Amino acid sequence: MGETMRRAGRATAQLMTAGGLALLSYLFLALLLFTAVVTVIVVGAGVLPETVLLLRRMAGFKRRRVAAWTGVPVPEAYLPLTGALSGRVRTALADPGTYRDLRWLAAHFGYGWLLAYLALPLWAVGLLVDGVWCGLLRRRAVVLPLIGRLADLDAAWSHALLRPSPDSGDRTRLAERVEELTVTRAGAVAAHGAELRRIERDLHDGTQARLVALSMRVGLARRAYDKDPEAARTLLDDAQNQAEEALTELRQVVRGIHPPILTDRGLVGAVRALAASSGLEVAVCEEGLAEGPRAPAAVEAAAYFVVAEALTNAAKHSGSDHARVELAREPSRLTLSVRDEGRGGAETGSPGAAGGSGLLGIRRRVAALDGTVEVTSPAGGPTVIDVELPCVW
Repeated sequence: MGETMRRAGRATAQLMTAGGLALLSYLFLALLLFTAVVTVIVVGAGVLPETVLLLRRMAGFKRRRVAAWTGVPVPEAYLPLTGALSGRVRTALADPGTYRDLRWLAAHFGYGWLLAYLALPLWAVGLLVDGVWCGLLRRRAVVLPLIGRLADLDAAWSHALLRPSPDSGDRTRLAERVEELTVTRAGAVAAHGAELRRIERDLHDGTQARLVALSMRVGLARRAYDKDPEAARTLLDDAQNQAEEALTELRQVVRGIHPPILTDRGLVGAVRALAASSGLEVAVCEEGLAEGPRAPAAVEAAAYFVVAEALTNAAKHSGSDHARVELAREPSRLTLSVRDEGRGGAETGSPGAAGGSGLLGIRRRVAALDGTVEVTSPAGGPTVIDVELPCVW
C-alpha cells in the first residue's frame, strides 16, 4: 500500500504540473492574441519572435517533464531565430515547430487540467477502497494505480503532439548546417586575413628592410669603388651577407604559406622534419599514409600546420620534453593526434600545450575544411589534440 501511494503521489505531482501549465496556457493565449494584433498593425512585429521563444520554452519544459516521467526523450526541431528583425519574424512564421507548439498548447489547455482534476476524486475513492482492499485484505490496489494511468495518458498525448515530423527535422538540420557553415566561413575569412597580415608584416619588417639596406650598401660600394677599392670590397661582402639573409627570410615566409617540404616529402616526411626540429623528443607514428594516393594539398597543409602549431606550443608551454604525433588514413578522412605529457590546462587558459591564440588558429584552420578538433587537457596533463579532416583519397 505504501509503494502504491508513493507511485500515485508521483503521478499526482506530474498531473498537477500539467494542470498548472494548462492554466498558464490560458494566460498565454491572451498574449498570443495581443501578439497577433500588434503584428498585423506592424508596429509591434518585434513582439512576435519573443513570444515564439516563450512558447518554445513552455514546450521545452513539457518535453522535459514527459521525458522525466517516461524515460524517453522528446526530440525538438526548431529553426534558429537569429539575424535581423525581419528575418526573425519570417522564420517564426515559417517554422513548422511554431504551429506544432501552438497545436499542443491548445490541446493541452483542454486535457491538462481535466486529467489533473480527475486525479482528485480518484484519491478520495482510492484511499477508501484500496485502504481496505490492499491494506487489510492484502490484494493488489485497483483505484490508486489509475492516477498513474492518467499521468501516462498525459505523457503519451504530449509526446505525440510535441514530436517533430521527419520533414521538419530535416529542414531544421539543414538550417543548423547552413548556420554552422556560415560560422566556419567567417572563421576561415578571419584566419585568411590574419595570415595575409602576418605575411605582410614579415615582408615589411624583415625582407623589405634587408633589401633596402642591401641597396644602400651597393650604392655606397659603387661610390667608393674608384677612391677606396678595399672599402668597396668590404661593403660588397656585407651586401652579399645581407642578400643571403634576405633570401633566408623570404624562404621562411614562403614556407609559412605552403611548405615546399610537403610537396617534396609528403605529409609524413614533413611531419618527421617538424619533429626533428621542434626541440622535443617526438615519436611520429603513421598508419596507411606511406602507401596509396596522397591527400589533397589543402588537407595536407592543414594537418602540417596543426602539428607545427601544437608542437610549438608544447615546446613553449607544456614543460615536457616528450611528445607523440599519430597520423592515420581512414576511408573518408585523415586523422591526427598530438600528445604531450606536460602540465595541461590548455582549455582553461593556463599555460598548456595548445592554449591561447594557437588553439584558436588550429580550430579555424580545421573548421575551414569542415573538420573537427577535440582538445583534452586536464590540469596536470597530458594534453591531447585530436583532429579529423574530411578527405577523398
